[in-house]
Amino acid sequence: MINAALVGMGWWGKNIATAVQNKSTEIRFSLGITKEVTETQSFANQHGMALASDLSDALQNPEIKAVVLATPHSLHAEQIIASANAGKHIFCEKPLTLTFNEAKSAIAACQQNNVVLAVGQNKHFWPSMAKLRELVKSGILGDVLHIEGHYSNEHSTKFFSDWRESPYESPAGGLTGTGIHMIEAFVNIIGPAKSVTAMVCSQRKGHDPRDSTTVTVKFNNGLSGYFAMVRATPIFWRVHVFGDQASIEALGENEVVVRYKGGRVERFVMPPLDSVRAELDAFSLAIPSAAHTGIDSTRVPTPYPISPLQMEQTIAMFESIVLSVNNEETVKVPQ
Repeated sequence: MINAALVGMGWWGKNIATAVQNKSTEIRFSLGITKEVTETQSFANQHGMALASDLSDALQNPEIKAVVLATPHSLHAEQIIASANAGKHIFCEKPLTLTFNEAKSAIAACQQNNVVLAVGQNKHFWPSMAKLRELVKSGILGDVLHIEGHYSNEHSTKFFSDWRESPYESPAGGLTGTGIHMIEAFVNIIGPAKSVTAMVCSQRKGHDPRDSTTVTVKFNNGLSGYFAMVRATPIFWRVHVFGDQASIEALGENEVVVRYKGGRVERFVMPPLDSVRAELDAFSLAIPSAAHTGIDSTRVPTPYPISPLQMEQTIAMFESIVLSVNNEETVKVPQ
């Protein structure tokens, strides 16, 4: 069991606490860090957490072995580096950082201090995506030719926060809220991007925005892809990989459809799981046993399924999409 601090206890931070506390056998939160201590006290009491108001309260506490960052995007790089320098293992909500150089610096700090870095991309853990990756690796596609996807939801309407209308904290429409999950999926399945072309079409700015973002991608291996996201529309998830022998489509959290050459169709429906708890458990299992309490000290850590290189490649593509939207041009992705 890893004893951790939850840093940031807004809407998503509370979702993380609810998914993990007294449910996970791998990680627990003994401390929450929030600027709204009084407003959060009842929630903290309910979940058995002490509260403090500054990250340093967690970093100076020797009983805290890891921090989970559910904080504004612009703070991530600084907080990751500070946590790594304090010897804490780090789980950081997506996006890892807002720029490629920040991502490289944050990852380097973790490697230099020999601490685990995990990124919160819970859609990676959806059963549909696990099955899609399994089938792609099986070779049933033949030659892979193309990937496409779509992820939209209603969060900008249901859970509006000021950051959602900030061009710095939330650039390129829904990119930080939904598109970042598509980027991670594309990088994990196909590999790093070579160039991107993106645009945002906006019908209403400010609170409860109405916009759509579209992105076309050319990958280093010569394959093509595109994905889109719409803010303020019913939730929809689709990742579709095409080959010359079949195509594999993940729909929502639990369904996969395989369409074979010749017309045969195969469907898989997997049982649901709590993807937030799954990603935090995976983070805990990646941490060396010496930091745990109550487990076999010889247990071998299991690497987090999103590698530091893939985290870096995800942010390289993310930043390039933002630049493409802002400059209205095709952007070469840094390698």
